[in-house]
Order: sequence, then C-alpha cells, then structure tokens
Amino acid sequence: MKTQYFTIILLVISALSLSCSRQMPSANTDPHAGMNHNANQNPTVPPGADHGGMDHTMQSSPNAATAAYDLQFLDTMIEHHKGAVMMAGPATARALHPEIKTLATDIISSQQNEIGQMKVWRDKWFPGAAAALNMEMPGMADSMKGMDMKILTIVSGNDFDLAFIKQMVPHHAGAVMMANDALQRSSKPEIKTLAAAIIKAQESEIKQMKEWQTAWSKTK
Repeated sequence: MKTQYFTIILLVISALSLSCSRQMPSANTDPHAGMNHNANQNPTVPPGADHGGMDHTMQSSPNAATAAYDLQFLDTMIEHHKGAVMMAGPATARALHPEIKTLATDIISSQQNEIGQMKVWRDKWFPGAAAALNMEMPGMADSMKGMDMKILTIVSGNDFDLAFIKQMVPHHAGAVMMANDALQRSSKPEIKTLAAAIIKAQESEIKQMKEWQTAWSKTK
C-alpha cells in the first residue's frame, strides 16, 4: 500500500513539473520578439518585427511625426515592404496562375533587397534612433488596412489569385504614394533614387495585375 501511495505522489509531482516547464517562457535574445503593432512598448527598437501576427491596427511609433523625414520614410517603408513580402509568400505556392507565382517571387526578392538596403542606410544615417514608423505617411494606413492574410489561407485556385490581386494592388498604390512624397521631401539622393525605382516597378505591376484581374474575373 505504501509503495502504491508513493508511486501516486511521484506521478503527481512529475505531472506538475511537466506542466510548469511547458508554461515557462524560454529565454529569447531577439530584441524584436514579442513586439506588437498595437502598442509600441519599446520605442527604441527600430522596425523589424515579425509580421506573423500583423493586424489592421498597426500604430505609429511614439513621436514619429517629429523625427527626421528620411528616418520616418525608412522605418515606414520597411514595414510596408514587409507587408508585401508576407502577402507574396503564400502566393508562391498556392496561386493557380504561374504569372502570380512569378510576380510573388519577384516581389519577395526585390523588396527584401530594398529592406536590406534601407536598414543599412538607417544604421548609417540614424544610428540608435528611436523607431519612427508613421502611419500618417501618404498611403501607409490604407495599404495596411487592405491586408487580410486570413482570406489567403481560405480561398484557393482562381479565387486565391483574385484575392491576392485585390490586396496587392492597393498595397502597391500606397507604396507609390509614399515614394512620390519622398521624391518631394527627402534630403537624401539615395532615398530619391529608391523612391523613383519603387514608383516605376510598382506602377508597372499594378497595371499588369489589373489586366489579370479583368481577364480572370471572367472565368469565375
């Protein structure tokens, strides 16, 4: 009987220990971990958080509007590009039309490269600066409101392609608006060159996507 009693005690202790270990948060040295866009709890961290939990209530960084314009542009366009990359990811595998798969691959490649370049400039021009994500910059808020990653996990086939286009067109349009603003307001020739490249590339992609949208809507 005593043996059974002690066995039960040991089993209970083991179960409690396992439960605690599952609930114990693991150490994480990533400064961006846990950052959410509903509340900028760490304004000194520059943009770069994972968008896996992105929602439509992304907010500006504290005092973003008072930061240098070029810093605002970099931080805001980086986040904007990350949104496009996140939307393009599922399309590389789930799109029906090869044209969408190719476009999605191009978006990921080009915009990840631009993100990398903008981060280099940020570190060079504004080392240690507080985050300056500004949702009030032209095109930013409307672009992010149009993002709905959930729908891209539900629909398939031609419906997926049309849903992708429906979201990516206004997202691109927002980037074009922000880039046009930078052409007028930036003090950095590098940013103006990037802005011109964004406008050229994304206006062309918008035109192409609208043509696909018209053609493929007839097949529904």
